[in-house]
Amino acid sequence: MSSDYVLPLPEKPIIVGFGGVGVDFLAAVPSFPKPDAKIRTTEFKVQGGGNTGNAMTCAARLGLKPRIISKVSNDTPGKAVLEELQTEGVDTSFFVISKEGTSPFSYIIVDSQAKTRTCIFTPGYPPMVPDDLPQATLLSALDGARVVYFDARMPDSALVIAQEAFRQNIPILIDAERPREGLNDLLRLADYVVCSEKFPQAWTEASSIPTALVSIILRLPRLKFAIVTLGKDGCMMLEKCVDDEGSPLEEMDVDSCLKSLTRRTDDSTAMPTCVASSITKFRAEGIGSVCGRLYFGTSETIPPSELSDTTGAGDAFVGAVLYVILFAAICANLSPEKMLPFASYVAAANCRALGARSGLPYRTDPYLASFIE
Repeated sequence: MSSDYVLPLPEKPIIVGFGGVGVDFLAAVPSFPKPDAKIRTTEFKVQGGGNTGNAMTCAARLGLKPRIISKVSNDTPGKAVLEELQTEGVDTSFFVISKEGTSPFSYIIVDSQAKTRTCIFTPGYPPMVPDDLPQATLLSALDGARVVYFDARMPDSALVIAQEAFRQNIPILIDAERPREGLNDLLRLADYVVCSEKFPQAWTEASSIPTALVSIILRLPRLKFAIVTLGKDGCMMLEKCVDDEGSPLEEMDVDSCLKSLTRRTDDSTAMPTCVASSITKFRAEGIGSVCGRLYFGTSETIPPSELSDTTGAGDAFVGAVLYVILFAAICANLSPEKMLPFASYVAAANCRALGARSGLPYRTDPYLASFIE
């Protein structure tokens, strides 16, 4: 493949992200320390973090033009956050900068043996409130935006921004990591949801992830799709489809459909793949039924010697999904069967380096374009 075959650029590639940014202090250790132990790091890095900061950095490297609305203090970490984002091509002109207080930061312990990471987060102060964002500034931030992303932090301010995006008919993507205060109000305005593995069942109390997806689609009628990331086990997506009453649809238990899809996956390749059902009326016992397509995507198989750190893998996945949402508007052939492997590849690339951003690929990565040809 030619090295100059780069990822195409969507038209008007402006997106807006609202939510968490901060500084990550990353310490890689041979194994997680026991209480009262003293150990040495094998690698240490200070880098920008936060779900929104990471996802927007990923989107910028893929060729989009992200803007972030968030808040930091006028301290050394806050200045570092802004400088790093600006270097990556992220528009930081809509940040609120507090003259006093502290910027958010996290200590992250990366266990090189167990391949896990543990985050210890300290929120910034003072927190962002709706009065920090004048209406004129909000309108300017949303001007020309094709999608608005939320990580569900700072819920009062998030809702004000989401309501304005909704009023302007700008699509909204919610990154649902876990149930949070104010999240339900945001979800009711969402067009797309990307969830962590534990969120669907925690939010719906359903017996399985597939049945939880049916519940999510039924409870949030605006949703076009809901995705669940499953780490090394891949990802799952339920896309809502129009129920053409003139054409009888097969009705199938959604859990049974997932089992059928997993049997069809290609285990012979290390690269991410995707299998999909036909348009089906999915039934979830005790919940209801929905017309849609179910997708199961595999993750890239990363050799243990290449797996460095999973910090920010989900943010990388979301950044890639944002790219596809914009590009799909001008490329009808860019289906979920291509989107999920593309996003999984971006997430896997990020796992090959320490921190949430070091391994994020650029649009010049020759393999990226192969996923959306």
